[in-house]
Amino acid sequence: MRSRSTVLETAILGLLSSAPLHGYELRKRLALLLGPFRAFSYGTLYPALKSLQARGLIDTAEPAPSAPAPRAKGAARAARRAAVAHDGGTKPPLTGRRGRIVYELTAEGKEHLQTVLASSGPAAWEDENFDVRFALFAQTDADTRLRILEGRRSRLTERLEAVRESAARTRERLDEYTLELQRHGLEQVEREVRWLDGLITTERDRASRRGPQSENQGRRPDATPESIEYKERG
Repeated sequence: MRSRSTVLETAILGLLSSAPLHGYELRKRLALLLGPFRAFSYGTLYPALKSLQARGLIDTAEPAPSAPAPRAKGAARAARRAAVAHDGGTKPPLTGRRGRIVYELTAEGKEHLQTVLASSGPAAWEDENFDVRFALFAQTDADTRLRILEGRRSRLTERLEAVRESAARTRERLDEYTLELQRHGLEQVEREVRWLDGLITTERDRASRRGPQSENQGRRPDATPESIEYKERG
């Protein structure tokens, strides 16, 4: 249960790192981030928000109520006169719609999120956490992304081998529908492994292209290796 709430909290912090959001908008974006197969409700969202706020990772602010749409001067005066006449000469009270509470990251929340995004241990590539961590890859450094992808592929490869061995042992005792379900599960894991292989290749290619550039950072455009060697000898 704690693992599931941790995943939700990480997703909330990741979304709030882009911009402050009110609860309804946050819930909509979480639905997109977590996907349709991770249904959650306000009953799980608001306890998570309350916990994050109690730990000082997020804060709230209530914006001023939005101003009503302007009306024509004549229509506004007529409406005021009608309201006063209806109340026996008493001015009607001013009313305003209560603004929605907006949630935003605190400095501690930003620091905590960076710590979470820098982690690449087994928890980062397990089924419960991987989707959210992958969705926040744009905020994750390249080395950590690669470690998480490689860890996820390693875990799925182990799972694939175990399922294949189990299928070979039990094939004779299973009916056709159970065998079909087993085959479907194998194909799903195989597809994800191929997908991960492509992502890992892309990340490694980017890293190899960054390598020479990072080595040349700080060097003048005209500072060739030969000129540097010449100056060192001089």
